[in-house]
Amino acid sequence: MLRRLRSAAERAYLRHLRRRIDTVPTHVAVIQDGNRRYAREHGGDAPEGHRAGAATTERVLDWCADLGVSELTLYAFSTENFDRPDEELEPLFDLLETKLREFADADRVHDQGVQVRAIGDVPRLPSRVREAVEYAERRTAGNDRFTLNVALAYGGRTELLDAARGVAREVAAGDLDPAAVDVETVERRLYDRPVRDVDLIVRTGGDERTSNFLPWHANGNEAAVYFCTPYWPEFSEVDFMRAIRTYGSREASWQRARTERAAALVRAVAEVELTEARRVAGRLRERLPRVDTEALAAELPEKQRGTAGDGGPVIESAPGSETTLTGTDVESESAD
Repeated sequence: MLRRLRSAAERAYLRHLRRRIDTVPTHVAVIQDGNRRYAREHGGDAPEGHRAGAATTERVLDWCADLGVSELTLYAFSTENFDRPDEELEPLFDLLETKLREFADADRVHDQGVQVRAIGDVPRLPSRVREAVEYAERRTAGNDRFTLNVALAYGGRTELLDAARGVAREVAAGDLDPAAVDVETVERRLYDRPVRDVDLIVRTGGDERTSNFLPWHANGNEAAVYFCTPYWPEFSEVDFMRAIRTYGSREASWQRARTERAAALVRAVAEVELTEARRVAGRLRERLPRVDTEALAAELPEKQRGTAGDGGPVIESAPGSETTLTGTDVESESAD
């Protein structure tokens, strides 16, 4: 009974979260942390945790499709993971191979138009995993509605270093003008895979760090970041919706900041124009001491045809004098 009530409450809360989502990120990147800790707390070994995490990965793909997210990048295997013991690595490589092939053959993957791509130093992986990568990429190459990037043997620093070395080699060989190096020059050398800028990074497992993940595409785009405590196998749709709302809140904050900056710019420009109008009025007085009152009034902007209390120049006619400009910069002048 208690379980049913809890499930009903969660569904109601999920509907509430969905109604409050106004903005959906285009590219979400996920650091799937906590598989091993989940396994230990449930009395299993690391491979069992990785298998449980793989099930969560499939659910996240469905959640992304439901919301309209266009690209998802999963941090499946980092360069640092090579330091783990063989008794953990071999089952993990087996799981990667199996899931890549299963995913490439799944009907729902093709129904949803998912294209699978691997990013990272893939040649470092065992041959069976490389072959599974090639198979998944080949089988889904014709799909174009959703992109799934699987980061394998990936390291953000290594990626940037390799790109910098590639640029340096071409410059040294005379094939590239240093002055021509721009953002696109670097992006073309990032593991040879075009990736959209990241809008949202999600990290599970409680750690609050981005672990060298997509630094060029995430930090350069000032991506929103959502850290949560559930381990990856426990990551729920409610957690995912909270992450999406974090992105939406950040975007709303940016919109307010941009609006405030635009208003400040308009005020600054208006002040510059007012100062310029006063300067021009002063120059007119110096060059044309006798000016027709109505003609000059018609030429001045409406804001400058106010009263002295407005701070702008005022056109007056005084007895015994010609047209008089009063204000900050222009004094009254008596007729000869």
